[in-house]
Amino acid sequence: MLINGIDEITFGANDLVKCRQFFQDWGLTLVSEDAQKLTFESLNGCRVVVAHSDLAGLPPGLEPDPTVREVVWGVADQATLDQLRAQLASQPGFVDQGARVGCTDPNGLAIRMQVSQKRDVTVVCAQTNTWNERTRVNQASPAYDRATPIEVGHVVFFVTDLAATSAFYQQQFGFVVSDRYPGRGHFLRCNPQGGHHDLFLIQLPQARAGLNHVAFVVRDLHEVIGGGLHMSRCGWTTEIGPGRHPISSALFWYFINPAGALVEYYSDEDELTQDWQARDFTPSPEMFAEWAIKGGIDGTTRRQINVEVPTGRFMTDKSKA
Repeated sequence: MLINGIDEITFGANDLVKCRQFFQDWGLTLVSEDAQKLTFESLNGCRVVVAHSDLAGLPPGLEPDPTVREVVWGVADQATLDQLRAQLASQPGFVDQGARVGCTDPNGLAIRMQVSQKRDVTVVCAQTNTWNERTRVNQASPAYDRATPIEVGHVVFFVTDLAATSAFYQQQFGFVVSDRYPGRGHFLRCNPQGGHHDLFLIQLPQARAGLNHVAFVVRDLHEVIGGGLHMSRCGWTTEIGPGRHPISSALFWYFINPAGALVEYYSDEDELTQDWQARDFTPSPEMFAEWAIKGGIDGTTRRQINVEVPTGRFMTDKSKA
């Protein structure tokens, strides 16, 4: 199955004014708006829609708004879409909208498939000098004043039945398990070769359905930091970050999202192939983050929030007393 990743995410929310400001600060481009709906695009044309909760025809949410109402996955071509049209016809909540087909997953989420509308993009990324490879020569690493997300890279949901929901994505769409928290979580990627995960499913001890976060790819660590500092300067609240995940290796920064749950900037995730063997992990704070800053960094002082800031022009300009 040739699924290329997430093409579009739709949130349901009531405060569209606040959501409009948030996603523009986040670095998305507002491409259309009216009283009931905002549509944003990332750098490669991946769309984020924020619809008013009262908008007619909006699929039901997994939980009260604000939350994600619909996920649209992009497929490679019309032949794949036609195959899915026939394949999904017997699934609960089946819809055929011509350019899109879809159904409801076992967790109650509306999912749709379309021929991908995303554009190929080329961006300049930072080079990293390691002991063995010195690829950045006579060139400083970049610093960013803000982020311009490339696409929605993955989405994470709480599920009521991990086994059933994971099996659905594997059997219907060819998703592959990258890593596992046995009985608690599955990291899934769309294809055997690709980034570490496009979908992460979590079953809590008291199982419930809901959104955990939506994650946006940026080009490198420096854009994670630049984007996070900009959001901090704009007054938005960090949940946790910056930091680094041991599982997936990605560098991250999470913010509280007025359209529901959290959003994440991330970069430098593992690239996997069909030769990768899924690993089992026990959930723990150490498995979530190799390192992380709770509460974030102040965008103006560039120091951890509530930490004393140097007062001199140089950090060495301080009293010996």
